[in-house]
Amino acid sequence: MGIRAQGGSLAPGRVVGDGRYRLLAQFGVDERAAAHLWRARDGQLKRDVALTLLVGDPADAEAARLARRTLERAAHASKFGHGGVARVLDVLSLGSGVTSSEGLLGVVVAEWTKGSDLVDLVAQRPVAPAAAARMVQALAEAVDHAHQNGLVLGLDHPQRLRLTPDGALKLAFPGPLPEATLRDDVKALGAVLYLLLTGRWALPGGPAAIPAAPHAPTGRVIPPRSLVPTVPVELSSLAVRTIEDGGHGGIRTSAAILRVLDQVAEAEERTQLIKAVGEEEAVAESDGTVWTTKKPVKDVARRKKLAFGVTVLVVATVVILAWGGMMLINLFQGESKSSGPKINVAASSSQVAPPPSGEQPPPAQQKPSPAVGAAVKPSAVAVYNPGSKGDSPGKARNATDGDTVTSWKTDQYDKQFPVLKDGVGLVVTFKDPINLTQVKIDAASPGSKVEIRSADKKNPKLEETKVVGTGDLAAGESTIALQQPQQGQYFILWITQLGEDDEGKFVTELKELTFLPAG
Repeated sequence: MGIRAQGGSLAPGRVVGDGRYRLLAQFGVDERAAAHLWRARDGQLKRDVALTLLVGDPADAEAARLARRTLERAAHASKFGHGGVARVLDVLSLGSGVTSSEGLLGVVVAEWTKGSDLVDLVAQRPVAPAAAARMVQALAEAVDHAHQNGLVLGLDHPQRLRLTPDGALKLAFPGPLPEATLRDDVKALGAVLYLLLTGRWALPGGPAAIPAAPHAPTGRVIPPRSLVPTVPVELSSLAVRTIEDGGHGGIRTSAAILRVLDQVAEAEERTQLIKAVGEEEAVAESDGTVWTTKKPVKDVARRKKLAFGVTVLVVATVVILAWGGMMLINLFQGESKSSGPKINVAASSSQVAPPPSGEQPPPAQQKPSPAVGAAVKPSAVAVYNPGSKGDSPGKARNATDGDTVTSWKTDQYDKQFPVLKDGVGLVVTFKDPINLTQVKIDAASPGSKVEIRSADKKNPKLEETKVVGTGDLAAGESTIALQQPQQGQYFILWITQLGEDDEGKFVTELKELTFLPAG
């Protein structure tokens, strides 16, 4: 008995795909492509899988053509590997794993994603802003990786996504629509963020189980902050700017989304930390839980930051008590003679007596900077320009030649990053690994913003690198101290914002880079 074109016979217990996959439970329907999303059991390999069943009549030539396009895209994606996307295991088409009697036009088989349903997650309540930012961040990294490889993921339907046990969103049912574009993936990131913050879906073709986002009379989607006042302005703006196509403030790349998400998530976590430390009850009860319909997912980063903040408060309290004790000892001793040495205690600024006339007050004590060693010259330097060429590759060596008269400059751009591209930079290679702690940058482009990234090889993909320091460049020399000394042989100076020249063009010029290891 076959499965009918309308999917009416799709029910738990049915077997599809030449008798190999037994249907267990349905998780949604993407009506735009008649794609039914199921969990199934692979009878041959004895494991659960995710099935995207393309339901339709094989006699319908147009439907069959669109299904073939979806299957081709899914087959192409089978070579793509990322933690944010379920791995495609097989693609079945008519005559190759699927028979016409089944009422199917094709099947995409993917690994099963454990965790929670995204629809179930938002059904109870909106997700906390910091948690929502972190969830979308993992998905945006997958999109960024895929787009660099020329792949469209097709994640613009919430029932295709699941929340993993570690709190990250994952594309669980791959199978992009025939006409889906890179832009559709980016808009989907904004829609998913909107959904987490408000419980509403802001793109066409969403499931009936989720309310649609409201729109203003002008047609623009209502910002999340108007529905949930606790949503930060930056996060609310990011969702709307990513979804909407028009206007000059639109966000069109996943890389731009990632930068904003990271900044907003960290700011929101700091705010929550301050609130938690200020209220003992909140400290006692807050455990960084992200509410789901099944199991709580721990926000590990937030727990670590909370623990660190409490530790800092305890240490500060001990220091204050010790200071107070020494003040009391000094008070009782007065100017009397003592067999032991006198204890000199630094008073607050309001209690310090003015210095005698003509004398300068002693300089304020400053926290010593981490010790640094002698500069290490890279053995090689090259332009790091993923996905494109240009930006004066022949002059890259000028940035480390020890001569500030020579320099390396980016191309001149009519628009600021990331409108035309996400960034550009230089990758340096050292003969042996160094324990880098500071980078000094002599530049002629104030207003530029840069990241120092560590890498495991000379030409990595951007998502394979790690940000270890950031800074803004002034005219002249600027020093970027790494968050902590970083051992490595390859480092990238990645420009995320260009300076502006006298012609109103955007450009960054680097005269000399100096790399200082830990002393």
